Amino acid sequence: MDIFDRLKSAAKADWTSYVDHAFVRQMAAGTLPQAAFRTYLVQDYLFLIQFARAYALAIYKGRTLSDMRAAKAGLAAILDVEMDLHIRLCGRWGLTPAEIEAAPEHAATIAYTRFVLDCGVSGDLLDLHVALAPCAIGYAEIGRNLTPAGADALGDHPYRDWIGEYAGDAYQEIAMAARRHLDDLAARAMTERRFAELTTLFAKASRLEADFWQMALNDGTA
Repeated sequence: MDIFDRLKSAAKADWTSYVDHAFVRQMAAGTLPQAAFRTYLVQDYLFLIQFARAYALAIYKGRTLSDMRAAKAGLAAILDVEMDLHIRLCGRWGLTPAEIEAAPEHAATIAYTRFVLDCGVSGDLLDLHVALAPCAIGYAEIGRNLTPAGADALGDHPYRDWIGEYAGDAYQEIAMAARRHLDDLAARAMTERRFAELTTLFAKASRLEADFWQMALNDGTA
């Protein structure tokens, strides 16, 4: 069992509240209101801007070139892959990148992203990557769970593009690399006493992910 599995097991209730949230279940069924998905996409774009800053901070905090390259890969995945997906999907509603970036951040977006940045500023590289893990690695798990037979099995599913992006080989490899790096950081810097502290960080990040889904649902069904 690697550190990611240990954290999930230790924070099982919080992790489940995130990966099995009503937003995820409705997306799987294709019944998620488009308004909720649109709110999510816009806020997640703003979210990714802050997460890009977090990965830039991880480059600065890296003690080795390997750490710095791992953070650079996470930064590139956000700037060159995930944000492009959001622009493409938001373009279906006629939204331009400038309009998305100018949207006000919801409280749930601010709460989660600033929590992660605070973990990085006040803690070390392991703290930062544990706070990032529910998003960086969790999205791959969600995508894989939503289409275990692959994106082609989704047919004309209304959220095929989003699910396919995170279930696809490219993102799965990004997440697996992040997972291996997290395990390496833990091997270098974690004691059993510290594991309890890291579990608290991981659990809170997972709850903030669930709150982010709920924000989109509330706004999209208001």
